[in-house]
Amino acid sequence: MARNDPTDTGGLFIGRRPGTARVHYADEPDAGTRSRQRIDRAIAVFVLIVETLVCLTLWGPQPIAWLWVGSQVNYQTGSVSLGILVAFAGMIASLMLTLALAVKLDAIWKVVRRASGIDQRDGALARIFTITAIVAGLAFAFWFLILQGPAPSLAPQ
Repeated sequence: MARNDPTDTGGLFIGRRPGTARVHYADEPDAGTRSRQRIDRAIAVFVLIVETLVCLTLWGPQPIAWLWVGSQVNYQTGSVSLGILVAFAGMIASLMLTLALAVKLDAIWKVVRRASGIDQRDGALARIFTITAIVAGLAFAFWFLILQGPAPSLAPQ
């Protein structure tokens, strides 16, 4: 019987569960030629810029577009509830698809970075997502508090 059999260990796992081992990279990535490294680094920068732009769409253009679609559904059908439902469902669906695309781009970025000779093991998606959320939050706070909030009404006429 196996050493980690639940009847032998009182139902507790000993060690790691099957299939949860850490990823082991075989060895350091092949450096390649200098010109190939430059090309791969340029591709990695391009992929990172595209990934950042994709994440930025999550905080403004996509929600605004779905709110517009919802308003059009409301106008055409006369049903506010249907407009809200369409806007909400479309927003959630497009946000999930965008995040799936960002995860794929992050995986491509890691592979291209390893191809350029850099030992890249972690992606940049979490950092990009955090930074874009902070930037979008600050931009919204500026718009809300300074441009459209109490500041214009307190300004001298």
